[in-house]
Amino acid sequence: MWSIGEIKKQGKMAFKANYWKSVIVAFLSTLLIGGTGTASYNTVKSKLSNVAITLTPAELLTILIALLALLFIISVVSILLQIFVFNPLNVGCHNFFKENVKTNSADLSEITLGFKNYGKTFVTLFLRDLFIFLWSLLFIIPGLIKSYSYRMVPYIIADEPELSSSEVISRSREMMNGHKFHTFLYDLSFIGWIILSCITAGIVGIFWVNPYILNSDAALYLELKNK
Repeated sequence: MWSIGEIKKQGKMAFKANYWKSVIVAFLSTLLIGGTGTASYNTVKSKLSNVAITLTPAELLTILIALLALLFIISVVSILLQIFVFNPLNVGCHNFFKENVKTNSADLSEITLGFKNYGKTFVTLFLRDLFIFLWSLLFIIPGLIKSYSYRMVPYIIADEPELSSSEVISRSREMMNGHKFHTFLYDLSFIGWIILSCITAGIVGIFWVNPYILNSDAALYLELKNK
């Protein structure tokens, strides 16, 4: 079984060797995962509650319908951006860190790789997200397990472009077979850094934790690939 400490050591070494580019790509990758929908909703909700007492029931109902319509539009746009733009960019970010672990000097141009075989990237990540969503409908645990099964999909898309979408997903399942729980423990090993990032309002996360984790994740992929 691979060593958590050794994987993190490789990730830290690659990160330090290409510090600023790792920080930039990790920041971009984090933006792709995050979102402002909840914050926007809470802000609107707060403003609405402040003026609600001055509105008639009919006016309040009209505002609520408009608000729900706005939130629906924002959700649809966010989903479309995730599918058509953010997913391919995320493949590129994973490719950058994979190459950085291999060479310690990856170039920022690596993040464009997800758009070079756009159709296959789109289909593969759509299927991955759909499968995880469907498994999550059963309960949280099955969805979490499947997310570990499909964890290597972005790397495989970049690394083995000749594979079909179904072959990429199957390959990820094969790579993670027998390694999901150990990978879960590996993720837990970063908990102290994640807490420190939260305490510092994300500053430590931007300049250390996120690029450190993403380089280490790429090192884990390369380790499992060679098994």
